Amino acid sequence: MTDRQKRIAALKSAAKDRILVFDGSWGAMFQRKGLTEDDFQSDKFTLPGEQKGNNDILCLTRPDVVRELHDAYYAAGADISETNTFSATTIAQDDYKLDAETVRQINLEGARIGREAADDWSAKTPDKPRFLAGSIGPLNKMLSMSSDVNDPGARSVTFDDVYQAYRQQVQALNEGGVDLYLIETITDTLNCKACIKAILDLEAEGMEKLPIWISGTITDRSGRTLSGQTVEAFWNSVRHAKPFAIGLNCALGADLMRPHIAELARLANTLVAAYPNAGLPNEMGEYDETAEQTSGALNGWAKDGLVNILGGCCGTTPEHIAAIAKSVEGLTPRSPAAEPKGMRLSGLEPFALTG
Repeated sequence: MTDRQKRIAALKSAAKDRILVFDGSWGAMFQRKGLTEDDFQSDKFTLPGEQKGNNDILCLTRPDVVRELHDAYYAAGADISETNTFSATTIAQDDYKLDAETVRQINLEGARIGREAADDWSAKTPDKPRFLAGSIGPLNKMLSMSSDVNDPGARSVTFDDVYQAYRQQVQALNEGGVDLYLIETITDTLNCKACIKAILDLEAEGMEKLPIWISGTITDRSGRTLSGQTVEAFWNSVRHAKPFAIGLNCALGADLMRPHIAELARLANTLVAAYPNAGLPNEMGEYDETAEQTSGALNGWAKDGLVNILGGCCGTTPEHIAAIAKSVEGLTPRSPAAEPKGMRLSGLEPFALTG
């Protein structure tokens, strides 16, 4: 077995023994740093125009800051931290006029920094190994929805465009040393399916196979993704990938997310993961929910047998993750649902055909 195969085996073993803890918000922590444009520029790289706000570029310009955040979340008790590559695709980075090679370097460096941090923490606490998820975020362009309100058929990208962008990111993350892929904050299932296809195609071509964690986003009280699917329809759309974990993150706080996680817990024959926001944003766009409030809600989910992996999204901090880790310590992880018999299809709604 390679070192990475050993880590993957350890990850799967740990998931059977306990509820795993994921990290928290990266954006909130970068904001705390009070970074300026100078932090987003570098003498080593020629970057076009203003880059402030492009947090992924910090993998190249301020790797020390990125490493600090990995360390902060591992120190808080996270088993899994994610690479700082949420928007590191050629499509998303076109907003900052970055070329394909620079985007590739972001992913490679993001994986390298995270790998080094995870390995250092695993050496410190061999009884609690740490793992690295390659963050693959949503795009700023969608395949399922029109880019022109006056033309329902208009699209600003094609499936092949999205597939190629994700393929490039996946290759670099794999090469950089991540333990698993995290396709996260999914608002458009068709974009997600392009990413899944890229991963499966690359594996068929000989790239080392890694676990896939898929995390959708229910955008509001409707209980649907932005592209219109219910939770069950979303699961039916992606279950062919046989993901290591399926779950939800972002948009909602724990109270509003709970019924949707309960639905996934009822359906999924794999691990269920969730990392909600610290409540809903206030009038200033900030999150007021305390670490105790968030961890208290997630403790209830864990006690009710709904989850296998818990963490935080927007507004959560190392303090939130430390409280979550403490609140689920010693609790039994959820058992995956039985494999259903029959055909499961989906559009915006699920459809089941059983014998």
